[in-house]
Amino acid sequence: MIDVAKAVITPEEAGRIVVLYGGHTAEREISLLTGQAIYNALVQQGFDAFLLDVDEKNLRQQLSQQTFDRAFVALHGRFGEDGTIQGLLEMFNIPYTGSGVLASALAMDKFRSKLVWQGLGLPTPPYQLFRKGESQSLTIDLPCILKPVHEGSSVGMTKVKSCEELQSALKKAYQFDEQVLAETWVTGREFTVTILHGEALPAIELKTPREFYDYEAKYTTNDTQYICPCELENEQRKQLTKLALEAFSALDCEGWGRVDIMQDESNNFWLLEVNTIPGMTTHSLVPKAAKVAGIDFNQLVMSILATSKS
Repeated sequence: MIDVAKAVITPEEAGRIVVLYGGHTAEREISLLTGQAIYNALVQQGFDAFLLDVDEKNLRQQLSQQTFDRAFVALHGRFGEDGTIQGLLEMFNIPYTGSGVLASALAMDKFRSKLVWQGLGLPTPPYQLFRKGESQSLTIDLPCILKPVHEGSSVGMTKVKSCEELQSALKKAYQFDEQVLAETWVTGREFTVTILHGEALPAIELKTPREFYDYEAKYTTNDTQYICPCELENEQRKQLTKLALEAFSALDCEGWGRVDIMQDESNNFWLLEVNTIPGMTTHSLVPKAAKVAGIDFNQLVMSILATSKS
């Protein structure tokens, strides 16, 4: 288990911190909540922090007008989670939290994440890539799930049960991305594993009465069940943790993040995706796992801040 006392950074060491949040992506509202919660935790612990609602077009000017020593990246989705902001911060030689440019770009791309995992022999469901403007027929088994390749928070996702439903599902997904991933539906249990400082926190099993763990189940409804620690036998729990750590490392991720995994009815595990900047809201999964591990929200935020690097 993580020694929180070792994974810390003092206000003096941290200097002035900018919390980058907001932006103009489909996940803006969640990012605003995440950033505000992080900012509150930093201030409560005596850190010199301020919030910056990111304007992608004028960010260079925004950064140049501010004086700060490191960045806490709380931007979800494109620009904040895909390596773009990480690259810009590196150009300014500003330490920042979480994964670097390559890992962020890979993890944000659901299709290329799967290519990496496949190449390493890690299990991930069968899939097919659709591109906007190209005429394609479905080549994987139904039912399947359609996902915009470069979005998070289940934005634009649809479960497709018949070929007749495919085009409307693609149309919905194409509103968010020109690349859409069709992935064979895995019937079974859903888990998520938080990675912090190279170690796995207690896994959470997610249960929802909805068809799948969609945007509403994540952020707006109160009927989602979060079972932590998950109710797996010890050997299966070890397999789940090992797979999560391997998937995280395979994409060169570091610092902190979350790995989403399904277990089918034959007890086989299947990798879905890695989130390099998970939500930190009242509904979010990372704080829930940390709490079970004995890490309160303020400690969690400070521990993530300690991952910052240039």
